[in-house]
Amino acid sequence: MARHAAQTRRGEILRLATTTGLASVEELSDQLGVTASTIRRDLAKLTAQGMLARTYGGAMPLSHPTEASLRQRLGEAFDAKQAIARWACSVIESGETVLLDAGSTTAALAQQLKAATALSRGSGHLGRADLTDLTDLTVVTAGVSTVAALAEADGVEVIALGGRLRTMSQAFVGPLAESAISRLSFDRAFMGADSVHAERGICEADLEQTLLKELMMSRATHTYVLAHGAKLGQSPFHAWAVMPARWTLVTDESADLPAVQEFCDRGVEVVIAPALPR
Repeated sequence: MARHAAQTRRGEILRLATTTGLASVEELSDQLGVTASTIRRDLAKLTAQGMLARTYGGAMPLSHPTEASLRQRLGEAFDAKQAIARWACSVIESGETVLLDAGSTTAALAQQLKAATALSRGSGHLGRADLTDLTDLTVVTAGVSTVAALAEADGVEVIALGGRLRTMSQAFVGPLAESAISRLSFDRAFMGADSVHAERGICEADLEQTLLKELMMSRATHTYVLAHGAKLGQSPFHAWAVMPARWTLVTDESADLPAVQEFCDRGVEVVIAPALPR
């Protein structure tokens, strides 16, 4: 519960700093109803993640935000990503071909799939009623972490896209990956995002990634964007992937309701993944 509250609060701090500019510790403390020391810890965390720049007595949004590496992102919003991944795993059916984009939340989904396919063969995870029993899956991915997670998973055929490896995102991109996508189709595509905007689509640090994402989504019957609450409505970079006519946003309980409503107003199906049981 405390971690969930901190994630929600930091998302609101980032939103306020982005929309109003310079934010002081005192102003943030008053608006969010927490102590100044709590705000300072939040600002230190957001600064370490490259999302804010500290100033004397407060913080301001970065004019040119830096892209966090996949390793850095794996530890962020952990509970939220696990909740989203668990929900995403629950909609996948045996025998399907699914696309897992690169990213920390899709990496969590890969781990859920590994557990679900192990369950179908009676190996481990006893008592895990939250897991779906899955068999005969084909998983296509551009993400190195997904390949590693599913390399030895029973009942999963893994198709890894070739191309140039982006070290920051641990993702394959470029003409070779794009060519491979053109020869495939998917029952479901699960997309990662640096952020997602109701009007603009998926925001990324790298233009090459946006083209690949658009191709992935165009080849899928169902598209899901997996993004925890702090990623909604943000525009940290200037490269965008245009969304298909129909898609589903899967977020978590920390999501700001007005931000969620913006997606609903544009006809996007929104799923709030329930928090993991304690």
